[in-house]
Amino acid sequence: MLNKILYVEDEPDIQTVARMALEVVGGFNVEVCSSGSEALEKVVDYAPDLILMDVMMPHMDGPATLVELRKLEALDGVPVIFMTAKVQPDEVKEYKAIGAVDVIPKPFDPMSLPETVKRIWAEQCEKTVC
Repeated sequence: MLNKILYVEDEPDIQTVARMALEVVGGFNVEVCSSGSEALEKVVDYAPDLILMDVMMPHMDGPATLVELRKLEALDGVPVIFMTAKVQPDEVKEYKAIGAVDVIPKPFDPMSLPETVKRIWAEQCEKTVC
């Protein structure tokens, strides 16, 4: 069951909007991290069901963070969805090649974000055991 989301986003305004949408509209428990390194520090203790992550972040971008996350045994099988404005087909293909299950384009509709996340989760569950 999808309940806990680790959300990694460096922009405070986007953090606020997405968190409200996911918690208030979607009913999820959300832990927000402002950087890839913060996500790596919190992720094992938080034990998310899903990770939602920005691509473009300073110091450690989303793809670099995902590569590091995949090295953690405790996160084996935890789906990662990128949220980004960089959604050209070759970019999306690259994200999926390193282990992202899907990409949500920015700007996103806050009211439909929870349903989009649930849809991607359900599609992933059809492929694996959730």
